[in-house]
Parts: sequence; structure tokens; C-alpha cells
Amino acid sequence: MTERKEPPHEPGKPGPHGKPEPADRALTPRKFYKAEQEAAFSEGSPTHTPQTSHPAYRLAFRDTDFLLRDDLRPVRFQLELLKAETMLEEAGVGSMFVIYGSARIPSPETAEELLAKADTDPRGRSVIESLVAKTKYYEEARKLAYMASAAAIVENGERQFVVCSGGGPSIMEAANRGAHEAGAESVGLNIVLPHEQAPNEFVTPRLSLQFHYFALRKMHFLMRARALAVFPGGFGTFDEFFETLTLVQTGKMKPIPIFLFGREFWEKVVNFEALADEGVISHEDLKLFRIVDTADEAWDRIVKFYKLNPAAKIA
Repeated sequence: MTERKEPPHEPGKPGPHGKPEPADRALTPRKFYKAEQEAAFSEGSPTHTPQTSHPAYRLAFRDTDFLLRDDLRPVRFQLELLKAETMLEEAGVGSMFVIYGSARIPSPETAEELLAKADTDPRGRSVIESLVAKTKYYEEARKLAYMASAAAIVENGERQFVVCSGGGPSIMEAANRGAHEAGAESVGLNIVLPHEQAPNEFVTPRLSLQFHYFALRKMHFLMRARALAVFPGGFGTFDEFFETLTLVQTGKMKPIPIFLFGREFWEKVVNFEALADEGVISHEDLKLFRIVDTADEAWDRIVKFYKLNPAAKIA
């Protein structure tokens, strides 16, 4: 005897016996409320007693005071790692072209204004003139980001060499600006600082991420990095650059193209040959990076390193 099969029906509509089927009896995979629904139940409750009003009664994930306790630091580490990873993955970012550099070098639009105020600037005219002279690096960072973004390389359904900066002004702004001018999205990994720090206007809003921990920020810089361009900068730039060199030198990270932009600057501020001569690094370690002066030279070497289609060499 063939078993009779009842036709499918929807919750709330008449079932096989003419009666509405309760929604909670539907064959759905979820039988528990989502966290946001549970939170709404809790916060919308009309019951107000000393017990429900006390901070102890708050749902843990809604309790900011609890999450900011010192002993919750491991959880905050995990959240910073997970949030950025989730956002980048959902945006289809397969790999990134990371661009570091100073937050003080002016853009061409602000260089003349800065120079005009040099005599009243507490840093002194010579320092201001030096910064203005480095405006050329702003333009090279902008051009390099444009070239990488215009190449529009997609592999395994994910975008490759998505430009990523620290999200701030100056060289970071130039990187995001170049990508924006190429019509591409770009990433900005901002960091909370005691003084005002805001993302530059060219960072793609959905890829504008903020970090509390420098360590987690630097980790995300390198997790997807397939090339690194380091422009003249200060302590922060040196920190990120030398940490990357250390990871590659010790074998913790596979080699990637690493470029120092500005031979005049780098050979003046760091004597790499002296480090090798003193024996604290080997002369082979000097091959971990290359000093360049132009965006064209850097992008050409990336194309050759990864054996990209020559069409990627878009000027």
C-alpha cells in the first residue's frame, strides 16, 4: 500500500486538515532565538526591580563595562581578530598590497600652505621644507595604489592586491586616494590614539576598520599581504617595516616583495650595510627588500615576482 504524502504547507496557512499550522511547528533549522532577539526581549521587559536594574543582570555581550575589564583582554583580542577577518572575507578581499608611510608628509594641495606658515611653525623652517620636499612620495604612493587597483586582478573569485593603508592622513591617504581614483575599493586599518585620529576620506567605508591593539592591527596588515611598500616615515613606519623583515628573516613568514621608497631618505637614516658589516645581520638579509624610487619600478617587479599577466602592468 502506497503511503499518502501530504502537500507542503506554510506556517500560518491552512494545513492538510484545514487548520492553520503554528509557526513554531514549522520544519525550520533554527529552534532557538537569535542573540539580537533575546537581547530585545530582555531590554524590552517592563519589569523593573532592584534585581533587573543591577549591572549583574545584563546579558554579558551587552555589558560594555564587563567587556572592558582587564581580565577580558583575551576576549577583546579575539574580537578584534575576528571582526576584521569577517569584514575582509565578506568583501571578497583575497590579498592586499600594503602601503606604509608617514602621517606628516603633505599632499600637493596642502604643501604650499604648509610652507607659507613655515616661519611660525614650532618645528622650524628647515623641517617644514624637508617635509614639503617629500611631497613627491605622496604622488608615488598615489600612483602605485592606482596601478595595483587598475590592474583589477581576480583569482578564485576574490580580489587580489587590494590596497591597504593605516587609514590615516599623508602617505596613507595617498594610497587610498590612488585606489579610489582607479574606481576600486581599499582598506584602512585605523588605530585608536589619545589624540584625534580619523580615517581619511578615500577609505572604502565598509573596509574602514578600527583597532585598539597595535598587535592585532599589524597582524591584519600581514595576514593578506602579498606586497609591501614602505615610504619615508617615523617610529610607526619603522616598527611595521622591521617587524615584517624579522618575520621573513626568521622564516615565520614567506617572502613577499618589500620595497623601500626613496633611496636618498633610507640610505641617510638607516645604514643597512653597517648592520651587515657588524655581523648582527647577514649580507643575504639585505636581499629581503629593495630600495626603489618610482611606482613603475615597484609594480613591474611585482608583476615579474608573481608572473602576472603583462596586462596587469597598467600605467
